[in-house]
Amino acid sequence: MQNGVNPAEAGQPATFPESQERRIIFLLCCLAAVHVFVFSAAVPFFSNVDEQIHFDLAVKYSQGHLPRKLETLSAETVFYPVVFGSHEFLWPSNDFPTEKFPPPWTQPAEKAAAGLLATEAEWKEIKNYEASQPPLYYCLAGAWWRLGKMCGFHDGHLLYWLRFLNMLIVAALVWMGFAAARLVFPESRFLRLGVPALLAFFPQSAFYSIQNDVLSPLCFGAAFIGLVRWWQAEIPGARLGAAAGLALAATFLTKISNLPLLAVSGLVVLFKIQQLAKAGKLRAAGPALAALALCAGLPMIAWLAWCKLNFGDFTGTAAKIQVLGWTHKPFAEWWHHPIFTLHGFWTFVSTLLATFWQGEFLWHRRPLALPAVDMAYAISSVLFVSVAVIAMLSRSTAPAARQRQALWFCFGSFVAAMLFLGFLSILYDFHDCFYPSRAHPYFTSGRLMLGTLIPFLLLYLYGLDRLLGRVKNGWIRPLVLIGMISFMLISETIIDARLFPNAYNWFHM
Repeated sequence: MQNGVNPAEAGQPATFPESQERRIIFLLCCLAAVHVFVFSAAVPFFSNVDEQIHFDLAVKYSQGHLPRKLETLSAETVFYPVVFGSHEFLWPSNDFPTEKFPPPWTQPAEKAAAGLLATEAEWKEIKNYEASQPPLYYCLAGAWWRLGKMCGFHDGHLLYWLRFLNMLIVAALVWMGFAAARLVFPESRFLRLGVPALLAFFPQSAFYSIQNDVLSPLCFGAAFIGLVRWWQAEIPGARLGAAAGLALAATFLTKISNLPLLAVSGLVVLFKIQQLAKAGKLRAAGPALAALALCAGLPMIAWLAWCKLNFGDFTGTAAKIQVLGWTHKPFAEWWHHPIFTLHGFWTFVSTLLATFWQGEFLWHRRPLALPAVDMAYAISSVLFVSVAVIAMLSRSTAPAARQRQALWFCFGSFVAAMLFLGFLSILYDFHDCFYPSRAHPYFTSGRLMLGTLIPFLLLYLYGLDRLLGRVKNGWIRPLVLIGMISFMLISETIIDARLFPNAYNWFHM
């Protein structure tokens, strides 16, 4: 496959008619929005993944308030977890005599009043330890919250209105995935449509919650496209440099855990600079380099300065770590971490990959997941990515040069994100923290590397395509893709079936 053409598709038209392809992608965007709506509506508030903390920041930003320290929850915020919050994420059902959790809004006011007052007092003492997180998502969520109020929503319906913002984000992500796949694999119908199809039904529970992780794949997806175009251009233009720079800035201003993706992106830019210098075209690319540096650098520097001025360090994480009770391990103790054993390494990798696909919701203090499904996602990820890397290294099966460069960018981004979480697992003593803990000292939150979602699926499906490379039947790939989507939807429905009859969710308001 030296020229990047899929043998199984040889002799077939290289593309659908453009209008037909656009209709397919539009349909996938709509299906993605419906998928997110249904499962978001089924999940009660507030999830165990710090949803109330991210909600508080969205409310504060809607009020025009940018926190300068780790403040307690705002008065407007406290009302919602007190009245609409469910205990079922973190408490076993047998902790309650009836093994049921009646929503406060369904009980007589006099019966609920005493409990609500006590709960409100507890919530007012909680500090928002995410206050130093970058502002982009919260600005967007705050504006959406205010729009919901203008539209007349209130109470629980306003709460779900904020969560339903994810419908638009995921629909845009599907389109972004199609744009990335079309750029990297213009000749492959399977890859060009397979990436947005998997994105439309991706079972990540972060998409059903209020949190800034949901914006990372969209922002870095845009940065990925911009940098691939940057790499492929003979002499990048200033407009392309500005667009790529703004996308990188947006990635940084969405989530601090996206830093490893920016490091890999920086290497891509440096390699291109080296290439331009060798060709004697560096001066001609000067405006593009200046635009990239300014558009990416200035917003990042401004936020780092804000954190240093208000939170005491450039990332703003020191105060959060102090609140959580973590401490840095001495360097000599790093090497005693179980991640350096075969069992510990597989525990870290398999759990991280499973939560990357499915998320981290708990239900009655147990993971809302099925071990067999977790293992299917983990094994398929390792297998398909390994096949992709082997194909990229092989002379006989290597893709075209431009595709190979883009795929190495995909691989580097994904591995960098995993290594970053592995390093954090080793760096800290977690003491009595619930997660991570001394008993399970691993950062296995797949949502923290969601920025790599589009690059990962490009690599994942390319590996699958190579495995099917010898199959001549043109129907096999579409059938395999349909089978994967069916598996994702059926398994997710089985796992989340217990949520739909829940008295706290949108369907019962």
